[in-house]
Amino acid sequence: MSLSSGSCGNCYYLGTDEGGILIDAGVSLRRLKKALIENGLDMDSFSAVLVTHDHLDHIRHLGSFCKKLCRPVYTTDVIHGALARHTFTASTISSCRRILLPDQWNEVAGMKVRYFIVPHDATQTVGYAIEAAGHKFVIMTDVGRMTDEAVEFARQAHTVVVESNYDMDMLMSGPYTHELKMRIVQGCGHLSNDECASAVRRFWHEDLRNIFLCHLSENNNTRQLAYDCIAEALEDSGVEKGSVALRCLPRDYPSPMFLL
Repeated sequence: MSLSSGSCGNCYYLGTDEGGILIDAGVSLRRLKKALIENGLDMDSFSAVLVTHDHLDHIRHLGSFCKKLCRPVYTTDVIHGALARHTFTASTISSCRRILLPDQWNEVAGMKVRYFIVPHDATQTVGYAIEAAGHKFVIMTDVGRMTDEAVEFARQAHTVVVESNYDMDMLMSGPYTHELKMRIVQGCGHLSNDECASAVRRFWHEDLRNIFLCHLSENNNTRQLAYDCIAEALEDSGVEKGSVALRCLPRDYPSPMFLL
């Protein structure tokens, strides 16, 4: 379930019968609790938090998570260094700090987790490959450009959550300053619909069952534009219609709980 996916906040829940994890903490504890309860879960339904990077829309409420829940927070040594200095987390993160080892699978809340670095203008940004209950899941929420390593992990996954942030025409004709537009498009910002479609053409494989498009821009994209662009990429790849479930995640409210 996506609790929120966009510049207003990012948080995702992934669970099995044995337990669950959160990915990022960009929503409040109150919103999280409400969404979990509405889906028959509670605050004990997750036992760890993964962090993708130190931008505020991904860690805004991580400090309160640490203070009130005391759940372990897993990420890289570099990102933890940034969290230890960040205004929103510096005073609370130390007791929850857990370091993911590079280039190997880590055990987190009964799941196997491995990170891979992606280009983005944070201190460091990672995507995650997660194996749980026989299902292979990949999430990469802020990606300036698609890397070969990210494609390789996605090529092995049953479910991929991938950024499809902006439509190039909407961005270039829109109200953003030239500097902000360049920050978005020049390889360390965000992934466009077309770039996401190109990546999907590269990583589609016969065992892929779900693609979730995340972090859609409020000002420079629409759900229909993003969906149509990726659907065309799947069609171009010869994918039988309906064999891959393609969905756009909502920006500022929870998605349904999807059974993968």
